[in-house]
Amino acid sequence: MLDSPYVRRVAISFQLLGIEFEHRPISVFRQLDEFRGINPIVKAPSLVCDDGVVLMDSTLIIEYGEALARGRRSLMPEPLIERRHALRLIGLALAAMEKSVQVLYERHLRPPERVHQPWLSRVTDQMQRAFQLLEAEVQARPLPMTHATASQAGVSVAVAWHFAEQMQPDLLEFAKFPALRELSARAEALPEFKAAPHGEGTCR
Repeated sequence: MLDSPYVRRVAISFQLLGIEFEHRPISVFRQLDEFRGINPIVKAPSLVCDDGVVLMDSTLIIEYGEALARGRRSLMPEPLIERRHALRLIGLALAAMEKSVQVLYERHLRPPERVHQPWLSRVTDQMQRAFQLLEAEVQARPLPMTHATASQAGVSVAVAWHFAEQMQPDLLEFAKFPALRELSARAEALPEFKAAPHGEGTCR
């Protein structure tokens, strides 16, 4: 579902790569049995290929998408130094996503009497530090964000920030992240982001 930053990352990336797909929003919680029928591991996103092969993990699915789009477009730069920079940003964005999701689960899914405060403090700190590093990177080297220039680094960073902004606003001091807020605003104005809005809807 598009309330997952990983699912949203794939949906936006596939649109930018020009890959046609059908999106089925299935909850890993409320529709567990239905999801198991597609992928017994119940991991979102799951991509069912035309021949029935199921791929999972957003990074691996996007890698497959890059292969499908080869010769038409790539969201990754070719020069080694540029690719290394992109991989650093993507790694930080994925870490921010992971820790944001862990904070969400700890605060809203675990019974209050079972919340382990030291663990919650740790993952909150990891999330905040990931965004601090991303803010510094984006301030130093602003990311392009148009239909023609959007990169995987830009998509991943923008999706990570928007998810945390929606789900953990009380844990972010917004004044400290002007570059990420500006990037997110430009990203959310693009048709590819608007077509896959954060929430429980279907990618249009």
